[in-house]
Amino acid sequence: QLQLVESGGGLVEPGGSLRLSCAASGSRLDFYDIGWFRQAPGTEREGISCIGSKRGRTMYADSVKGRFTISRDNAKNMVYLQMNSLKPEDTAVYYCYAVNLFVTYWGQGTQVTVSS
Repeated sequence: QLQLVESGGGLVEPGGSLRLSCAASGSRLDFYDIGWFRQAPGTEREGISCIGSKRGRTMYADSVKGRFTISRDNAKNMVYLQMNSLKPEDTAVYYCYAVNLFVTYWGQGTQVTVSS
């Protein structure tokens, strides 16, 4: 069974940057497509980025395209989300996930707050 733990969240001013990390344990991450969702209070969970297991193809929601970059390091069993030019509307709890044909695993989330 795969366990996912996010880190790197915090408080940042508008225009700033953060890098979220997601550490996987219990299984090899290269067996999974992986990605990030976020959820702000009173809103539905929003898928913002994902990266494929085989070719590393990436996808981004329009709301973060050009500002966020997802990457993975299978050797370290890690997933990253580099977030630049942050806006107040990026404030949310960010969750990483890993999915294959049979199961989806979720982390516990990390809070990102963008405010001056």
